[in-house]
Amino acid sequence: MTEKKPEFSEGGTPILRHEHREREWTVPQHHGEHLEEIEKHLEKHVGKVATVFHEIVSDLIHLDVLFVTASKDRPYHLLVTSGVSDEPMHVPEGAEQYRRAELMIALPETWPLEGDEAKEEKNYWPVRWLKFVGRLPHEYNTWIGWGHSIPNGDPAEPIADTKFVGVTLAPPYWLTEDFFQLQTKSGERISFYSMIPLYAEEMDLKLKKGADELDRRFAKAGIGYVLDTNRPNVALKRGWFKG
Repeated sequence: MTEKKPEFSEGGTPILRHEHREREWTVPQHHGEHLEEIEKHLEKHVGKVATVFHEIVSDLIHLDVLFVTASKDRPYHLLVTSGVSDEPMHVPEGAEQYRRAELMIALPETWPLEGDEAKEEKNYWPVRWLKFVGRLPHEYNTWIGWGHSIPNGDPAEPIADTKFVGVTLAPPYWLTEDFFQLQTKSGERISFYSMIPLYAEEMDLKLKKGADELDRRFAKAGIGYVLDTNRPNVALKRGWFKG
């Protein structure tokens, strides 16, 4: 078999293509390895965990989603995974401190997260994507971290009823620096990454010019950290943005 040559974007970023593969269902070896510590970490830096969406049937890892409800001082909901970090990822040499990770996304306080309405795909997709991205490194023996982007298929298609076609990962800049990594009792570090949905042009921009350029444009355009399915596309030139 001929080994595939590494593929790189115009910006020099390695491109990993994950093709569907047939395999047997794998029962997780761990169950809630860091759940209690993650809950305490959230309560210290964000707010009390109101609900844990427990996974009933799990493959590879047992992946729960913690729900921190909006408050008067914090007008957004926060969804955070617990279980991605149960297994270490296959990180490059020298990046061992990033081999365990969890994901999060901030949602508007009006976003339905309970009841029948929450089960509709137009409302459920953030949870689905937290689980999808969280399993990806364990499925393909790879890793996820800052600046990584994941398209919705190849070619990428819109997610649910949005115009987003994928996501990228970044540190949760709006929280304190101490939140980014949790030092566990076992001595392992868990990194928390914010999942940011992207338009097709933004995915292309990130591949061509890198995550730093994407972050710069988000900051210049005043894009907040709470999900807005109608936000401006920072890869397009508009009257208010010359980038």
